[in-house]
Amino acid sequence: MELDLMFILGKIILITVILLGSLGIAMYATWAERKVAAIMQDRRGPNRAGFMGLLQPLADGGKLFFKEEIIPDRSTRFLFIMGPGLAMLTALMTSAVVPWGPDIVTNSGIITLQVADINIGILFIFGVVSLGVYGVMLGGWASNNKFSLLSSIRAASQAISYELAMGITLVAMLMMTGSLSLREIVDQQHGFWDGHYFTWNFFKQPLGFLIFFVCALAELNRAPFDLPECESELNMGYHQEYSSMKLGFYLFAEYINMFISSVIMATLFFGGYNFPFMDQVAGAVNPILFSVICVMVLLTKAIGFILFIMFIRWTLPRFRYDQLMRLGWKSLIPLALVNMLITGVVILWVIK
Repeated sequence: MELDLMFILGKIILITVILLGSLGIAMYATWAERKVAAIMQDRRGPNRAGFMGLLQPLADGGKLFFKEEIIPDRSTRFLFIMGPGLAMLTALMTSAVVPWGPDIVTNSGIITLQVADINIGILFIFGVVSLGVYGVMLGGWASNNKFSLLSSIRAASQAISYELAMGITLVAMLMMTGSLSLREIVDQQHGFWDGHYFTWNFFKQPLGFLIFFVCALAELNRAPFDLPECESELNMGYHQEYSSMKLGFYLFAEYINMFISSVIMATLFFGGYNFPFMDQVAGAVNPILFSVICVMVLLTKAIGFILFIMFIRWTLPRFRYDQLMRLGWKSLIPLALVNMLITGVVILWVIK
């Protein structure tokens, strides 16, 4: 009974750390977004609230929290309220199966830096990501605003189109790794070089990573795929009628999704918490310190992805909607099928 209580307590602490960490990184991703935009546009960016504007996210959050909350009379009230909550819930759920670092072996037992090590981790992530569009659909439909409804329809059709290519890419990943467990996929990418080949999946599936990355941008509604928030056509998009923290939930969920998606891409294709010469480092430092280093390595990779996604936003113009759909159906899906076929041929040839 004591072991069960310690296990539950450990998981609660881990969940709390991951939750607060995700919220903190998402909060300062808004600051980083403005700083990246300022650098690329040759201006200063936030520089009033705190040193270099570091308190700007707190000021923005406080402003949203204290603003008047308006619920339109003609809206479907229950669904209108549930929409942003569902968007936040699905954004945070995907972090449950991510292995944040290696197990820590102590005298009292093993501390696992993963909330749930399930053998269908990729399917869990894919399912939760698919549910995420319901938050957008509910918000757009329940607002009883034609612009919000058109935006939510765009979001749903965009998600369906790009999830197909993403799913086919994950099939190729399953064929190569033989597992749907994220922990096993990370273990197969141990270190960086195995004496004969690179262990990270990026070097084995470069086309698969490119397709997955483009589909992730579309799933995140990030530029150049931010058609559901296309203010030049649909005002503010699906959150047109939202105010106060309900609007804040939608905006915050986007940055949490960006962080978790970056962690997942780093886990699937760039070794997760693995790094070159990690075995030598493991033998030279304390096990707890080694686990902290591994967690920091994974977060560094994720932050690199976040910055790259931000650079894309302030570099490329958005597609027209017909171009977006054509790219998904006529380019990415055929490329994903070709990648899956090539993967199967290579595996068969290697086995023979």
